[in-house]
Amino acid sequence: MSYLKHKVYGFLFRLFRHSKIKDNSITFIIDSGESFKGNLDYIKKEFERRGNYEFHFFYKDKLSLKGFKELASSRFIFLNDNFFPLAFMNFNSKSTVVQLWHAPGASKKFGGSVDLKSRPILEKISQNTDYLISTSENIRDYYAEAFQMPVSKIKALGLPRMDYYFENHNLSKLKGDFCRKYNVSPDRKIILYAPTFRDEKRYNNVFDYLDLEKFNEVLSDDYVLALRLHPKIRNFYADAISSNGEYIDVSDFESEQELMLISDILITDYSSIMIEYSALEKPTVFFTYDLEDYLANERGFYYDFKSTVPGPIVHTSDELIKTIKDYDFDKSKISEFVKTQFDEIDGQSSKRIVDFLLNNGGKNE
Repeated sequence: MSYLKHKVYGFLFRLFRHSKIKDNSITFIIDSGESFKGNLDYIKKEFERRGNYEFHFFYKDKLSLKGFKELASSRFIFLNDNFFPLAFMNFNSKSTVVQLWHAPGASKKFGGSVDLKSRPILEKISQNTDYLISTSENIRDYYAEAFQMPVSKIKALGLPRMDYYFENHNLSKLKGDFCRKYNVSPDRKIILYAPTFRDEKRYNNVFDYLDLEKFNEVLSDDYVLALRLHPKIRNFYADAISSNGEYIDVSDFESEQELMLISDILITDYSSIMIEYSALEKPTVFFTYDLEDYLANERGFYYDFKSTVPGPIVHTSDELIKTIKDYDFDKSKISEFVKTQFDEIDGQSSKRIVDFLLNNGGKNE
């Protein structure tokens, strides 16, 4: 690939390469199609508690000379996802570029772990990145391969948006608001069903495999099913998602974290949502109706899926229904899995990261 567009960004950045660095200036690299939330928002709040900082937003999909100037003069630059133009941007040595990454832990293989052709560009991006933040020392080698980055740059300081779960939430109000919105009895527990996207089209119509009528016949007195489709399924296959039974479509619900907080059980398959959900010490059941095909043809995992996932693996509607009805979950397996994905879950991730950066990466100790 020529990466022409990304090189144009690099050229425009060089116009401001020698801008004076402002010690109190922070830029967040974001996509204009998404609201400013999650990791970046929590880092911003933590800096706001520390002093008088000015914040700027560099939009990936909008060309702005002002944006390039602010980016080039910032003391700290944060991003939450891949940004290939970074490979062609040589920052001032006084700037610190931090990749927070949007997902906790390591589950499905990604980046340079599966796409060998992308490794040269990822290595260039790595050279222009000072730190990559992860949730555990255990996964640093996986991230080093995925991002083509030296392990020494990968710091296990936590995921900022996990701090959300330690805020003072009124769970009764959150669930009450949810139940009123969807006209559900507050006495019913919520099962969140979050299937991942498959490259094999026929497996994306989840109700071809989940017998919702039977599911509700057995479980609806106690539970309501809330379906949250992967964005790719929602964008390309939503019209094919149909069923004869009752369920709530929460695909457009603004906060996935709020859904996890108020739900009682998660049904998923291969989605990394199970890592964050497990950190809440709640049960997950893995409804993998296409398991052998997925393991054979998709991108694979950083661990043995069958022996490692923190919950029962089922293949049919009957197995799924029975597992939930019997509440057949091993809590010790959940806690053991969490230990492999997180070093600490304490609501202090944002603080640790900002402390680390303001301490010059630990060099001032």
